[in-house]
Amino acid sequence: MSVAFTREEDLEATAADLPDRPISPHANLVTPAGLAAIDASLAEARGAYTAAQTKGDIEADRTAMARATRDLRYWSARRASAQLIETKPDGRVRFGGSVTVEREDGRTQVWRIVGEDEADPAAGSVSHVSPLARALIGKGVGDEAMVAGQTVEIVAVD
Repeated sequence: MSVAFTREEDLEATAADLPDRPISPHANLVTPAGLAAIDASLAEARGAYTAAQTKGDIEADRTAMARATRDLRYWSARRASAQLIETKPDGRVRFGGSVTVEREDGRTQVWRIVGEDEADPAAGSVSHVSPLARALIGKGVGDEAMVAGQTVEIVAVD
């Protein structure tokens, strides 16, 4: 058997063994923006799946079909379990809201508490199941919380 045939079989075996994206065991709470992002990702996954089917290259590129199928399963499951949460400001840290904290060293940080799929700590948003969010949810201005082993004070809630 030539190397070319071996590699093709290895590619097919790899595509068949592509693991599913893990689905969180936590409630899939989403903000309106998070729901829109899930819908966009689902549409993109459907498009990739359709493209992989209609290309006629399924035999030549099984990994593209496997990735498209995996992403379609993931985003379909996330959309089906999404629970849209629209909250009204009440002076407390809550899902969908922003909180400004002051650290012991005087630095201030602003965090928005969102769903798992839309969390992006580098952009200032954290998942509602993160330790940071869990420490802050339900607290108000002037309250303190332990975050990463340090005391922080809540200085603003939006």
